[in-house]
Amino acid sequence: METFSDGVFGVVLTVMAVELLQSGPARESGRELPDALAHAWPSYLAFIITFAIAGQVWLAHHNLWRYVVRVDQMLLVFNLFVLLFIATIPFTADLLSDNLRGSPTEQRLTAALYVGTVLGEAVFVNLTWWWARRRALLHPGLDPRLVRAIARRILLKPLFYLVAFAVVFVDPILSLCAYLLLVGFYLIGGPGDLRPSASATEEGSAA
Repeated sequence: METFSDGVFGVVLTVMAVELLQSGPARESGRELPDALAHAWPSYLAFIITFAIAGQVWLAHHNLWRYVVRVDQMLLVFNLFVLLFIATIPFTADLLSDNLRGSPTEQRLTAALYVGTVLGEAVFVNLTWWWARRRALLHPGLDPRLVRAIARRILLKPLFYLVAFAVVFVDPILSLCAYLLLVGFYLIGGPGDLRPSASATEEGSAA
């Protein structure tokens, strides 16, 4: 499962890099390089935000699945939906980069589609963890306090995206840039994240 998921993340990031190359200043014929770079800022913004979000989701995916010792059909279905929304990000990011210089309506619509995509991913990550807890698919030695702490921590993400969705209709670019703050929060580390020289069982028992 992790190998398949890693492949999806790898493809998504590769597609984003290709899109960045295609929208770079080389395509801005007749422009000086500084002007061409400045003109392509929506592509850079979409790439940075998307890479940060996809990278954070990849880290979280590895952290959470370390604690899963058994799988069932529904858990795999939830994980497939996580990957579905991740795989959709390049499409919405491309729309975003093409329309951030457009009318306010175009900006809000494309930003809302982007937020909706990452919100869907966050919802299904929470459903995956909830199902793993409910069906006793996690390592039996895990401290219940750690399991609850992880659940609370990952719940912050869809709640944040709901707020970001509302902000889209006020300031789309501010809404998008706020994602970097959320990614920074998760990169700091917290319950369930990897620690050096500690197995999932040792971490769960020590929590």
